[in-house]
Amino acid sequence: MICNTYIRSVIAQGGLSFRTRSQISNIRRSLHASLHLNYKLNFASFKSSMNVSMMIDSGSTAKRGIVDVLSEKDEDGGYVSGGWQSDDCKMSCGYSSFRGKRATMEDFYDIKNTNINGKTVCMFGIFDGHGGSRAAEYLKEHLFDNLLKHPQFMENTKSAISETYQRTDADFLESEKDTYRDDGSTASTAVLVDNHLYVANVGDSRTVVSKAGNAIPLSEDHKPNRSDERKRIESAGGVVMWAGTWRVGGVLAMSRAFGNRMLKQFVVAEPEIQEQKIDEEFELLVLASDGLWDVVTNEDAVSLAQAEEDPEAAAKKLTEAAFTRGSADNITCIVVKFHHARAGAVKPQDDKNC
Repeated sequence: MICNTYIRSVIAQGGLSFRTRSQISNIRRSLHASLHLNYKLNFASFKSSMNVSMMIDSGSTAKRGIVDVLSEKDEDGGYVSGGWQSDDCKMSCGYSSFRGKRATMEDFYDIKNTNINGKTVCMFGIFDGHGGSRAAEYLKEHLFDNLLKHPQFMENTKSAISETYQRTDADFLESEKDTYRDDGSTASTAVLVDNHLYVANVGDSRTVVSKAGNAIPLSEDHKPNRSDERKRIESAGGVVMWAGTWRVGGVLAMSRAFGNRMLKQFVVAEPEIQEQKIDEEFELLVLASDGLWDVVTNEDAVSLAQAEEDPEAAAKKLTEAAFTRGSADNITCIVVKFHHARAGAVKPQDDKNC
Protein backbone atom coordinates (compact mmCIF):
# COMPACT_ATOMS: atom_id res chain seq x y z
CA MET A 1 0.00 0.00 0.00
CA ILE A 2 1.33 3.43 -0.99
CA CYS A 3 -0.32 6.69 0.03
CA ASN A 4 0.27 10.43 -0.30
CA THR A 5 2.03 10.47 3.05
CA TYR A 6 4.58 7.96 1.82
CA ILE A 7 5.16 9.82 -1.44
CA ARG A 8 5.53 13.12 0.40
CA SER A 9 7.96 11.39 2.73
CA VAL A 10 10.06 10.26 -0.22
CA ILE A 11 10.17 13.77 -1.67
CA ALA A 12 10.84 15.45 1.68
CA GLN A 13 13.52 13.01 2.81
CA GLY A 14 15.34 12.80 -0.50
CA GLY A 15 14.97 9.05 -0.72
CA LEU A 16 14.87 9.11 -4.56
CA SER A 17 16.70 11.15 -7.15
CA PHE A 18 13.67 12.65 -8.91
CA ARG A 19 14.91 15.98 -10.26
CA THR A 20 11.77 17.36 -11.88
CA ARG A 21 8.22 17.99 -10.83
CA SER A 22 6.99 16.02 -13.86
CA GLN A 23 8.95 12.92 -12.77
CA ILE A 24 7.40 13.13 -9.32
CA SER A 25 3.97 13.53 -10.89
CA ASN A 26 4.52 10.50 -13.13
CA ILE A 27 5.50 8.15 -10.33
CA ARG A 28 2.71 9.47 -8.11
CA ARG A 29 0.24 8.61 -10.88
CA SER A 30 1.58 5.08 -11.37
CA LEU A 31 1.94 4.29 -7.68
CA HIS A 32 -1.60 5.39 -6.91
CA ALA A 33 -2.84 2.73 -9.32
CA SER A 34 -2.15 0.17 -6.60
CA LEU A 35 -4.54 1.76 -4.11
CA HIS A 36 -7.70 -0.09 -5.09
CA LEU A 37 -9.49 -1.97 -2.36
CA ASN A 38 -13.01 -3.24 -2.60
CA TYR A 39 -14.46 -4.73 0.56
CA LYS A 40 -17.92 -5.38 -0.89
CA LEU A 41 -17.02 -8.78 -2.33
CA ASN A 42 -17.97 -11.38 0.24
CA PHE A 43 -17.24 -15.03 0.67
CA ALA A 44 -20.54 -16.09 -0.86
CA SER A 45 -19.60 -14.55 -4.20
CA PHE A 46 -16.25 -16.30 -3.98
CA LYS A 47 -17.90 -19.70 -3.67
CA SER A 48 -20.25 -19.09 -6.58
CA SER A 49 -17.71 -17.58 -9.00
CA MET A 50 -16.91 -19.11 -12.36
CA ASN A 51 -14.73 -22.19 -12.46
CA VAL A 52 -12.76 -22.43 -15.68
CA SER A 53 -10.22 -24.99 -16.85
CA MET A 54 -8.78 -24.54 -20.33
CA MET A 55 -5.71 -26.27 -21.74
CA ILE A 56 -4.61 -26.01 -25.37
CA ASP A 57 -2.14 -28.15 -27.35
CA SER A 58 -0.19 -25.92 -29.71
CA GLY A 59 0.38 -28.63 -32.29
CA SER A 60 4.16 -28.55 -31.95
CA THR A 61 6.31 -31.32 -33.43
CA ALA A 62 7.01 -32.56 -29.89
CA LYS A 63 4.85 -35.39 -28.61
CA ARG A 64 2.44 -33.04 -26.84
CA GLY A 65 3.75 -29.70 -27.99
CA ILE A 66 3.72 -26.80 -25.56
CA VAL A 67 0.62 -27.04 -23.42
CA ASP A 68 -0.63 -23.69 -22.14
CA VAL A 69 -3.11 -22.70 -19.48
CA LEU A 70 -4.61 -19.73 -21.28
CA SER A 71 -7.51 -18.70 -19.05
CA GLU A 72 -6.24 -15.97 -16.74
CA LYS A 73 -9.50 -14.84 -15.19
CA ASP A 74 -13.20 -14.65 -15.85
CA GLU A 75 -14.85 -11.64 -17.45
CA ASP A 76 -14.64 -9.38 -14.39
CA GLY A 77 -11.38 -10.76 -13.00
CA GLY A 78 -13.15 -12.44 -10.09
CA TYR A 79 -12.20 -16.10 -9.68
CA VAL A 80 -10.88 -18.94 -11.82
CA SER A 81 -9.41 -22.39 -11.22
CA GLY A 82 -8.33 -25.41 -13.21
CA GLY A 83 -5.95 -28.32 -13.39
CA TRP A 84 -3.73 -30.56 -15.49
CA GLN A 85 -2.02 -33.94 -15.25
CA SER A 86 0.85 -35.45 -17.19
CA ASP A 87 0.39 -38.34 -19.59
CA ASP A 88 2.84 -40.50 -17.64
CA CYS A 89 0.91 -39.98 -14.38
CA LYS A 90 4.02 -38.70 -12.59
CA MET A 91 2.66 -35.23 -11.94
CA SER A 92 -0.52 -33.21 -11.66
CA CYS A 93 -1.20 -29.58 -10.87
CA GLY A 94 -4.04 -27.28 -9.98
CA TYR A 95 -4.35 -23.51 -9.90
CA SER A 96 -6.68 -21.02 -8.28
CA SER A 97 -6.73 -17.25 -8.77
CA PHE A 98 -9.01 -14.81 -6.95
CA ARG A 99 -9.29 -11.02 -7.06
CA GLY A 100 -10.32 -10.97 -3.40
CA LYS A 101 -10.93 -7.63 -1.72
CA ARG A 102 -9.13 -5.61 -4.36
CA ALA A 103 -11.05 -3.73 -7.04
CA THR A 104 -8.61 -4.84 -9.77
CA MET A 105 -6.78 -8.07 -10.57
CA GLU A 106 -3.00 -7.72 -10.87
CA ASP A 107 -2.02 -11.38 -10.37
CA PHE A 108 -1.18 -13.56 -13.37
CA TYR A 109 0.14 -17.11 -13.71
CA ASP A 110 1.51 -19.38 -16.39
CA ILE A 111 1.82 -23.16 -16.75
CA LYS A 112 3.59 -24.83 -19.67
CA ASN A 113 4.45 -28.44 -20.47
CA THR A 114 6.49 -29.75 -23.38
CA ASN A 115 9.10 -32.31 -24.38
CA ILE A 116 12.60 -31.35 -25.55
CA ASN A 117 15.13 -33.94 -26.72
CA GLY A 118 13.16 -36.67 -24.98
CA LYS A 119 13.05 -34.82 -21.66
CA THR A 120 9.87 -33.56 -20.04
CA VAL A 121 9.90 -29.83 -19.33
CA CYS A 122 7.28 -28.27 -17.03
CA MET A 123 7.08 -24.60 -16.08
CA PHE A 124 4.98 -23.01 -13.36
CA GLY A 125 4.92 -19.28 -12.61
CA ILE A 126 3.22 -16.75 -10.34
CA PHE A 127 3.43 -13.06 -11.27
CA ASP A 128 2.08 -10.49 -8.81
CA GLY A 129 1.78 -7.00 -10.26
CA HIS A 130 1.94 -3.71 -8.39
CA GLY A 131 1.20 -0.22 -9.65
CA GLY A 132 -0.89 -1.85 -12.38
CA SER A 133 -1.19 -5.20 -14.11
CA ARG A 134 0.91 -4.63 -17.23
CA ALA A 135 4.25 -5.96 -15.92
CA ALA A 136 2.70 -9.16 -14.57
CA GLU A 137 0.76 -9.69 -17.79
CA TYR A 138 3.93 -9.15 -19.83
CA LEU A 139 5.71 -11.85 -17.82
CA LYS A 140 2.85 -14.27 -18.38
CA GLU A 141 3.06 -13.59 -22.11
CA HIS A 142 6.84 -13.65 -22.56
CA LEU A 143 8.97 -15.04 -19.70
CA PHE A 144 8.65 -18.78 -20.34
CA ASP A 145 8.61 -18.34 -24.12
CA ASN A 146 11.87 -16.41 -23.85
CA LEU A 147 13.35 -19.10 -21.62
CA LEU A 148 12.46 -21.89 -24.06
CA LYS A 149 14.19 -19.92 -26.83
CA HIS A 150 17.41 -19.47 -24.83
CA PRO A 151 20.18 -21.38 -26.66
CA GLN A 152 21.57 -22.82 -23.40
CA PHE A 153 18.26 -23.70 -21.77
CA MET A 154 18.80 -27.47 -21.75
CA GLU A 155 22.58 -27.42 -21.27
CA ASN A 156 22.86 -24.74 -18.57
CA THR A 157 19.35 -24.20 -17.27
CA LYS A 158 20.27 -22.16 -14.20
CA SER A 159 22.28 -19.62 -16.17
CA ALA A 160 19.60 -19.48 -18.86
CA ILE A 161 16.94 -18.67 -16.26
CA SER A 162 19.01 -15.85 -14.75
CA GLU A 163 19.78 -14.32 -18.14
CA THR A 164 16.20 -14.67 -19.33
CA TYR A 165 14.77 -12.98 -16.23
CA GLN A 166 17.00 -9.96 -16.68
CA ARG A 167 16.58 -9.80 -20.44
CA THR A 168 12.80 -9.98 -20.14
CA ASP A 169 12.91 -7.15 -17.61
CA ALA A 170 14.92 -5.01 -20.05
CA ASP A 171 12.49 -5.86 -22.86
CA PHE A 172 9.51 -4.88 -20.72
CA LEU A 173 11.06 -1.55 -19.77
CA GLU A 174 11.82 -0.87 -23.44
CA SER A 175 8.23 -1.69 -24.41
CA GLU A 176 6.94 0.80 -21.85
CA LYS A 177 9.42 3.60 -22.45
CA ASP A 178 6.88 5.92 -24.09
CA THR A 179 4.18 5.48 -21.45
CA TYR A 180 3.51 7.19 -18.15
CA ARG A 181 3.13 3.85 -16.39
CA ASP A 182 5.69 2.47 -13.99
CA ASP A 183 4.24 -0.98 -13.32
CA GLY A 184 6.20 -3.67 -11.54
CA SER A 185 5.81 -7.36 -10.81
CA THR A 186 7.21 -10.21 -8.78
CA ALA A 187 7.98 -13.60 -10.32
CA SER A 188 8.26 -16.94 -8.56
CA THR A 189 8.81 -19.78 -11.00
CA ALA A 190 9.48 -23.50 -10.83
CA VAL A 191 11.06 -25.09 -13.91
CA LEU A 192 11.28 -28.88 -14.02
CA VAL A 193 13.66 -30.40 -16.58
CA ASP A 194 13.40 -34.17 -16.36
CA ASN A 195 14.09 -34.75 -12.64
CA HIS A 196 15.87 -31.46 -11.93
CA LEU A 197 13.90 -28.62 -10.37
CA TYR A 198 14.96 -24.96 -10.63
CA VAL A 199 13.07 -22.45 -8.47
CA ALA A 200 13.76 -18.80 -9.32
CA ASN A 201 12.42 -15.84 -7.41
CA VAL A 202 12.21 -12.06 -7.75
CA GLY A 203 10.12 -10.21 -5.15
CA ASP A 204 7.85 -11.50 -2.41
CA SER A 205 5.88 -14.25 -4.10
CA ARG A 206 7.10 -17.62 -2.81
CA THR A 207 7.56 -21.31 -3.62
CA VAL A 208 7.45 -23.96 -0.89
CA VAL A 209 8.06 -27.70 -1.23
CA SER A 210 6.71 -30.49 0.95
CA LYS A 211 9.58 -32.94 1.32
CA ALA A 212 9.15 -36.00 3.54
CA GLY A 213 6.34 -34.16 5.30
CA ASN A 214 8.35 -30.99 5.96
CA ALA A 215 7.55 -27.55 4.53
CA ILE A 216 10.74 -26.14 3.02
CA PRO A 217 10.81 -22.72 1.35
CA LEU A 218 12.66 -22.79 -1.98
CA SER A 219 12.75 -19.02 -2.20
CA GLU A 220 13.38 -16.19 0.23
CA ASP A 221 11.24 -13.07 -0.01
CA HIS A 222 13.07 -10.02 -1.31
CA LYS A 223 12.30 -7.52 1.42
CA PRO A 224 14.23 -4.22 1.75
CA ASN A 225 15.12 -4.91 5.39
CA ARG A 226 16.90 -8.18 4.54
CA SER A 227 20.46 -7.37 5.57
CA ASP A 228 22.00 -8.41 2.23
CA GLU A 229 19.34 -6.57 0.25
CA ARG A 230 19.69 -3.40 2.31
CA LYS A 231 23.45 -3.49 1.79
CA ARG A 232 23.04 -3.95 -1.97
CA ILE A 233 20.55 -1.07 -2.22
CA GLU A 234 22.62 1.31 -0.12
CA SER A 235 25.77 0.42 -2.06
CA ALA A 236 23.93 1.47 -5.21
CA GLY A 237 23.08 4.83 -3.66
CA GLY A 238 19.56 4.02 -2.52
CA VAL A 239 17.91 4.19 0.88
CA VAL A 240 15.67 1.86 2.84
CA MET A 241 13.23 3.62 5.15
CA TRP A 242 10.22 2.85 7.29
CA ALA A 243 6.91 4.03 5.82
CA GLY A 244 4.32 1.71 7.35
CA THR A 245 6.72 -1.11 6.46
CA TRP A 246 10.29 -1.15 5.18
CA ARG A 247 10.43 0.31 1.67
CA VAL A 248 13.01 1.12 -0.97
CA GLY A 249 13.16 4.92 -1.00
CA GLY A 250 10.09 4.87 1.23
CA VAL A 251 8.03 3.68 -1.76
CA LEU A 252 8.34 0.00 -2.69
CA ALA A 253 7.91 -2.77 -0.11
CA MET A 254 10.08 -5.27 -2.00
CA SER A 255 13.71 -5.03 -3.00
CA ARG A 256 13.63 -6.89 -6.34
CA ALA A 257 11.03 -6.69 -9.09
CA PHE A 258 10.46 -6.55 -12.81
CA GLY A 259 9.67 -3.08 -14.11
CA ASN A 260 9.63 -0.17 -11.65
CA ARG A 261 11.67 2.05 -13.96
CA MET A 262 12.00 4.90 -11.45
CA LEU A 263 13.66 2.58 -8.94
CA LYS A 264 15.49 0.31 -11.39
CA GLN A 265 18.94 1.27 -10.12
CA PHE A 266 18.04 -0.32 -6.79
CA VAL A 267 15.17 -2.71 -7.54
CA VAL A 268 16.74 -5.32 -9.82
CA ALA A 269 15.23 -8.34 -11.60
CA GLU A 270 18.15 -10.68 -10.95
CA PRO A 271 16.64 -13.90 -9.58
CA GLU A 272 17.84 -16.03 -6.72
CA ILE A 273 17.75 -19.64 -7.91
CA GLN A 274 17.65 -22.90 -5.97
CA GLU A 275 18.25 -26.22 -7.67
CA GLN A 276 16.89 -29.53 -6.38
CA LYS A 277 16.85 -33.09 -7.68
CA ILE A 278 13.38 -34.60 -7.51
CA ASP A 279 13.28 -37.84 -5.55
CA GLU A 280 10.62 -39.85 -3.74
CA GLU A 281 10.68 -37.48 -0.76
CA PHE A 282 9.21 -34.68 -2.89
CA GLU A 283 5.45 -34.65 -2.34
CA LEU A 284 4.19 -31.32 -3.63
CA LEU A 285 5.01 -27.72 -4.49
CA VAL A 286 3.02 -24.62 -3.59
CA LEU A 287 3.68 -21.43 -5.57
CA ALA A 288 1.69 -18.37 -4.53
CA SER A 289 1.51 -14.60 -4.48
CA ASP A 290 1.83 -12.79 -1.17
CA GLY A 291 -1.95 -12.62 -0.94
CA LEU A 292 -1.61 -16.17 0.38
CA TRP A 293 1.67 -15.88 2.30
CA ASP A 294 0.57 -12.74 4.18
CA VAL A 295 -1.89 -14.85 6.19
CA VAL A 296 -0.92 -18.52 5.65
CA THR A 297 2.35 -19.97 6.94
CA ASN A 298 4.51 -22.33 4.90
CA GLU A 299 3.53 -25.19 7.20
CA ASP A 300 -0.19 -24.44 6.98
CA ALA A 301 -0.04 -24.19 3.20
CA VAL A 302 1.58 -27.61 2.90
CA SER A 303 -0.79 -29.15 5.43
CA LEU A 304 -3.88 -27.78 3.66
CA ALA A 305 -2.61 -28.88 0.25
CA GLN A 306 -1.78 -32.39 1.47
CA ALA A 307 -5.31 -32.83 2.81
CA GLU A 308 -6.70 -32.79 -0.74
CA GLU A 309 -5.82 -35.53 -3.22
CA ASP A 310 -6.78 -33.42 -6.22
CA PRO A 311 -4.35 -30.48 -6.74
CA GLU A 312 -7.09 -28.20 -8.09
CA ALA A 313 -9.10 -28.82 -4.93
CA ALA A 314 -5.94 -28.11 -2.93
CA ALA A 315 -5.36 -24.80 -4.75
CA LYS A 316 -8.99 -23.79 -4.16
CA LYS A 317 -8.67 -24.67 -0.49
CA LEU A 318 -5.58 -22.50 -0.11
CA THR A 319 -7.23 -19.55 -1.85
CA GLU A 320 -10.31 -19.94 0.33
CA ALA A 321 -8.20 -20.17 3.50
CA ALA A 322 -6.30 -16.97 2.66
CA PHE A 323 -9.52 -15.09 1.97
CA THR A 324 -11.28 -16.24 5.14
CA ARG A 325 -8.19 -15.41 7.20
CA GLY A 326 -8.42 -11.80 6.07
CA SER A 327 -6.08 -11.40 3.10
CA ALA A 328 -6.67 -7.98 1.56
CA ASP A 329 -4.78 -8.75 -1.65
CA ASN A 330 -5.27 -10.71 -4.87
CA ILE A 331 -4.66 -14.40 -4.15
CA THR A 332 -3.17 -16.78 -6.71
CA CYS A 333 -1.62 -20.18 -6.13
CA ILE A 334 -0.47 -23.27 -8.01
CA VAL A 335 -0.20 -26.69 -6.38
CA VAL A 336 2.00 -29.31 -8.07
CA LYS A 337 1.76 -32.91 -6.83
CA PHE A 338 4.32 -35.63 -7.55
CA HIS A 339 3.00 -39.19 -7.89
CA HIS A 340 6.06 -41.38 -7.48
CA ALA A 341 4.10 -44.59 -6.95
CA ARG A 342 2.40 -44.02 -10.29
CA ALA A 343 5.59 -43.46 -12.26
CA GLY A 344 5.79 -45.84 -15.18
CA ALA A 345 2.26 -47.10 -14.62
CA VAL A 346 0.54 -48.28 -17.77
CA LYS A 347 -2.83 -46.68 -18.42
CA PRO A 348 -5.60 -48.42 -20.31
CA GLN A 349 -6.12 -46.78 -23.70
CA ASP A 350 -9.54 -45.49 -22.72
CA ASP A 351 -8.47 -44.27 -19.27
CA LYS A 352 -7.92 -40.52 -19.24
CA ASN A 353 -7.23 -40.37 -15.50
CA CYS A 354 -4.10 -41.49 -13.72
